[in-house]
Amino acid sequence: MPSRAEVAALLAKLNPLAPTGYFIGLHIRFAAPIMQFQTYPQEWSDHYSNKAYALRDPTIAWGFSTTGSVRWSALPVPDPFGIIEDAAKFGLKYGVAISAGPISSRTIAGFTRDDREYTDVEIEEILVIIRLLHDITEPPDSLTKAQIEALRCIADGDRHAAAAAKLGITESAFKARLISARERLMARTTAEALQRAKEYRLL
Repeated sequence: MPSRAEVAALLAKLNPLAPTGYFIGLHIRFAAPIMQFQTYPQEWSDHYSNKAYALRDPTIAWGFSTTGSVRWSALPVPDPFGIIEDAAKFGLKYGVAISAGPISSRTIAGFTRDDREYTDVEIEEILVIIRLLHDITEPPDSLTKAQIEALRCIADGDRHAAAAAKLGITESAFKARLISARERLMARTTAEALQRAKEYRLL
């Protein structure tokens, strides 16, 4: 699995390509992405949430129906709620939608600017980075026996000392197993690692 630094470095390359913000939903499974990043203005994010636009967004509908890229101005999907027009009022005047990966684990992203349409070169650059992000954040298909044992102890409510005693290892060794599980699942906390392991059906 990649380090957080690798993911951060790729996101940093995207920042100048989206002067008015972006949204990236990586590996959307069971209607929710396993990881998401966004830099849209807070006002737009709040407005989008309050209007429940995610259920009606033509860029998301397009993203689930195909892969590749398309400028917002050329979206072949109807926008009966005027979401694209609404976004322009918040400075998101020109955008491009990106979609990558299989339908069972789709990555969908949107990038915006307020000055002009995206060029073909810019869109290709974004597409390459999104595909790379998609590939390096692919969820693991298994955990080691030690990682599973450690996460199960936490799931059972054991404290570190008790869990270590149960497994016949030192407390520092137990903590090391949790750290390796978090790294493999790209989780910030043990609770997040446990949640992801359950979501990926690894426990």
